[in-house]
Amino acid sequence: MKNRKTFTTLLAVCLTTVVLAHSLASFNWIETTHDFGKIQKGTPVTASFEFTNKGSEPLIISNATGSCGCTGVDYPKEAILPNQKGVIQATFSAAATGPFAKSVTVESNAASGIVVLHIQGEVVE
Repeated sequence: MKNRKTFTTLLAVCLTTVVLAHSLASFNWIETTHDFGKIQKGTPVTASFEFTNKGSEPLIISNATGSCGCTGVDYPKEAILPNQKGVIQATFSAAATGPFAKSVTVESNAASGIVVLHIQGEVVE
């Protein structure tokens, strides 16, 4: 009798976990890395990271930040409904010459948790 109750409880927990996992918001990115190639010093450049919410719940981005002060980030402040699209824009201010690699950290209620987007390139005179 005790084994049956334990089994039933374990089964209920497993089924609840599966149902909750499928009902979360979920990013489906077109790309998570953008290479600008060579860009001119003093000229800001912007990468657009497009995504679709493939989950069954609204996707809420709570924060998106650049890895340094030279990378500005614009992200949707409103919830992205299931099967809707959104865009995160990362603008890099090319103040110094040389190669660069920066990141944008995206915090949300998505099943994947924190996502890191990458931009790179080379600033030339």
